[in-house]
Amino acid sequence: MTEENYDSRKIDGRSLSKKVEEQVKQGVEQLKAEKGIIPGLATILVGEDPASKMYVRLKHKACERVGIHAEDHNMPESTTQEELMERIRELNLREDIHGILLQLPLPGHLDDKSAMLAIDPAKDADGFHAYNMGKLLIGEEGLVPCTPKGVIRALEEYNVPIQGKHAVIVGHSNVVGKPMAAMLVNRNATVSVCHVFTDDLKKFTLDADILVVGTGVKHLIKADMVKEGAVIFDVGITEENGKVYGDVDFDNVVKKASLITPVPGGVGPMTIAILMEHVLTAAKNA
Repeated sequence: MTEENYDSRKIDGRSLSKKVEEQVKQGVEQLKAEKGIIPGLATILVGEDPASKMYVRLKHKACERVGIHAEDHNMPESTTQEELMERIRELNLREDIHGILLQLPLPGHLDDKSAMLAIDPAKDADGFHAYNMGKLLIGEEGLVPCTPKGVIRALEEYNVPIQGKHAVIVGHSNVVGKPMAAMLVNRNATVSVCHVFTDDLKKFTLDADILVVGTGVKHLIKADMVKEGAVIFDVGITEENGKVYGDVDFDNVVKKASLITPVPGGVGPMTIAILMEHVLTAAKNA
């Protein structure tokens, strides 16, 4: 198979995200026409972390594209826990704000867990609140973490069967790994969750029909670690000398995969599109 033919194996996160955003845009217009409600998202950014500032900008640009009102709440590095909690309380009470997003990581002196728990679960656009995570575990998926939801949406769009398949997740974070496992179990996959303490990672990855990798370790997954025809989602990202790399050695692994996400342009755009969908859902439910 030539290099060009491998393009058909790429999961195009950008075009998928455009499709989701178009649906959200229509939903926003309908909600405004029928009820006079414009969905609103408030992002809270504490400090000056360049990567966090870039992520917030991307989210606000997406809001512009779909017609969601976006507010930036930039707070200085010196913000106290009480000041952060007070800002969250204020946003919880505002009827024009339907989604609240606390950009992580927070500066070291702040407790992110208590801040996340302070967000009204009905406005938890990122899906990280313990209430929403608990609902996910019992199969009631409402506002759930956006990245794994984006992976599920891509599996659906590409007609990849999940039921009965062996799904292997590498990385057990609260943001990706754990909620990803729950979503796949909810769809009757057989799920293995691997992490830094897993003995013989290759034994698991070689058996994966669906492989989701989110570790932040550049090119952790090599071609000899995946089986022919696997569907692979690369959620990791590493920056090196101005270039961005994923957790999967894409150039070599693409030759064995039936479908695979590139980095960039794979899971990232879908994550933001799902966030937009969540804000619309929260506004409809308000």
